[in-house]
Amino acid sequence: MSLPIETLTPRQIVAELDKYIIGQDDAKRAVAVALRNRFRRQSLPIEQASEIIPKNILMIGPTGVGKTEIARRIAQLARAPFIKVEATKFTEVGYVGRDVDSIVRDLVNVAIRLVEDEKTAEVEESARQRANERIVEMLVDPYRSRQSDPMARAMETFGLEQPEQKPEPEADEDWARRYRRVKEQVENGDRDDETIEIEVDDVQSPFFQVFSPQGMEEMGFDMPMGAPPGLRSKTTRRVTIKEAKELLTAEEAAKLIDRASVRQEAVHRAEQTGIVFIDELDKIAGREGGHGPDVSREGVQRDLLPLIEGSTVVTRHGPVNTDHVLFIGAGAFHVSKPSDLIPELQGRLPIRVELESLQERDLRRILNEPKNALTRQYINLLAAENVNLEFTDEALDEIARMAHEVNGRAQNIGARRLHTVMERLLEVILYDAPDDLDSKSITIDAEYVRERLASLVKDEDLTKYIL
Repeated sequence: MSLPIETLTPRQIVAELDKYIIGQDDAKRAVAVALRNRFRRQSLPIEQASEIIPKNILMIGPTGVGKTEIARRIAQLARAPFIKVEATKFTEVGYVGRDVDSIVRDLVNVAIRLVEDEKTAEVEESARQRANERIVEMLVDPYRSRQSDPMARAMETFGLEQPEQKPEPEADEDWARRYRRVKEQVENGDRDDETIEIEVDDVQSPFFQVFSPQGMEEMGFDMPMGAPPGLRSKTTRRVTIKEAKELLTAEEAAKLIDRASVRQEAVHRAEQTGIVFIDELDKIAGREGGHGPDVSREGVQRDLLPLIEGSTVVTRHGPVNTDHVLFIGAGAFHVSKPSDLIPELQGRLPIRVELESLQERDLRRILNEPKNALTRQYINLLAAENVNLEFTDEALDEIARMAHEVNGRAQNIGARRLHTVMERLLEVILYDAPDDLDSKSITIDAEYVRERLASLVKDEDLTKYIL
């Protein structure tokens, strides 16, 4: 993207989404406005910004029309913490199962990884230089290297200051010349295939489960970067120098990152820019008579209320307030209706957008227009086998027609039908590609499509089980 996301207008955000998602303009406009409102709010004084809450969205539409993809792409555009959860996985408090607060805990964990990746990228160059220096020291004089000094390792384990064991290169001219020569070879990759023995941090992350009133929740101590010296140990590995560069660079980057600031920024990021996509919301709609296997469906709705409206959830990284987290609910609502949700939950999802079922023309565009188009994916996969795969326009028309026909006769699964059709169409080619294909250039035309799929599409029983 040429422009920072903060400068994109809603119209430009929709244009970015158009690169990956066909149609569904109303839903794109809704999420684009919601995203832009976040940047508008952040530019306001704190006392004003705290009063503006996000307008949560309810997407209504059949499966396979792009609900999840829209939310996922908008989160990528905003570089925001994003999680997708299924409403059916949660149970009312008091029943065995996950409670809704785990949504926030998962969101913070995603934010932690997001911030860690960004911080690692910032120190990557320094970490790479420090890793190369460690490798050079081991190659030039392993006996002087701290990596092979038992006393230095013991002092490091207990967090004690270590005296510098290696003399300055200038103190020994022969050593200095060799050091410079080996350093140049390592940095240029001339010795990447050589094998060396290195010691890297081996941090054991304790993990256990605690049975709380809210159910069985996973808890653990997250110490990949900030483990106390007493809990940090070393493990010896024999790897190539190329692999050693990657391992030691990651280790050095972890040392350069302030773990406390990562947690603090991650919590702030989750609170201010987090996006939670709750799918299958229609499956918990409706009221029960107090018996049966779905007795807790309405209870899940009630538990979601404070979370979506705004509450504080305690996590192992600190308390997280959900006042400004954007919640996007979604569901097919082909059996139940949005009005079957309890009124309080309906009020917390004020923006409703209906996504349209995909028509034949939409399926045709999905095949080759998006940046991650399905045909392009198969072309790239077979290119790895030196096979040049091409699709004629007539073939794409026929694929779209057949996929739409199957959707109409069997269960309508939207664009996902294209995946099953394409796999069936290219099954022989994908199987034979590594071995005995006569031609390394293959053109898929309409005749080939009909030859491979026509009999399956016509046979309704085969269609239901295969396509």
